[in-house]
Amino acid sequence: MTAAFRLDRRAALGLVAAPLLVPLSRRPRAQTLERLSFHTDWRAQAEHGGYYQAIAAGLYKARGLELDLRPGGPSLNIGQMLLAGRVDMIMSNSFEAFTYVREQAPFFTIAAIFQKDPQVLIAHPGSGFDSFEKMKGRPLLISNGSRSTFWPYLRKKYDLTDAQLRPYNFNMAPFLVDPQAIQQGFVTSEVYSIAQALGKQPEVLLIADAGFSAYQTTIAISRKLASEKKVLIQRFVDATLEGWAQYLEGGPAIEAANALIKKDNPEQTDDRIQHAVRELNARGIVRSGDALTSGIGAMSDGRWADFYASMTDVDVLPAGLDVRQAYTLDFVNKGTAK
Repeated sequence: MTAAFRLDRRAALGLVAAPLLVPLSRRPRAQTLERLSFHTDWRAQAEHGGYYQAIAAGLYKARGLELDLRPGGPSLNIGQMLLAGRVDMIMSNSFEAFTYVREQAPFFTIAAIFQKDPQVLIAHPGSGFDSFEKMKGRPLLISNGSRSTFWPYLRKKYDLTDAQLRPYNFNMAPFLVDPQAIQQGFVTSEVYSIAQALGKQPEVLLIADAGFSAYQTTIAISRKLASEKKVLIQRFVDATLEGWAQYLEGGPAIEAANALIKKDNPEQTDDRIQHAVRELNARGIVRSGDALTSGIGAMSDGRWADFYASMTDVDVLPAGLDVRQAYTLDFVNKGTAK
């Protein structure tokens, strides 16, 4: 019996592999994913957890896209990478949004993940630092970058002086040896490190609670991409917001996301990540303000206008900019991922 005969006979008996019998129109097709790239502003950490959760839980793929998530670092200028077209989107903030307006660059903000800026002022345990008014007369360790962002706002509001300032180069040592010093930091990171060094929880005030209304961990994108691929960008935003909602719940459901974070940044530990997630929730960094009713990532015309006015009042931003050019509300405020 020839091989050809055996094959024909098996086909007649229905024994040939199923794909040979399925009409072409009914065969399953491999999903083609559209690719987008997003650059964070620093090394992988819990403050980026929503993006890692959306990857780990398949939220991007479920919406037909693949995200190339690129961690930042001290030697990377991600703003320049966006301007040069080397990345589709970057993690940004309110100040950079107005830089685009001032420079007439064709970029803007499409979502604000952090409703509150997570920067804090940190003092030694038992030093009596329980209000911003108690900064007066004490040495303040503030970085050069922060001297042109939140510092002018605090200086005017609380009648402080530049004479109080001391250099801060992201080294805890000067703070640790001076029990009267106050140091800037992030509630999700430096607070943890200082608590470990002192063996006690430091006293902490969130700068946003002083009325500093900047959005943080925003998403910046070119106007061209947002317009030409609006449906795709909406899918990216929706998956990201869902990822953040899941990540903030913590527990076993985010273990895969945390594993990805630790893979990208081995310096992250389970304790450090847990501290960050706890603080993000406790301080309302993601879920507060407009996000409570309009969903994670929410923004408002009023909030943008208020921030701009507060920064022009202290000469941080120039007067006369068109505030509405800094952002669009097209992709957020849909009441999802609260």
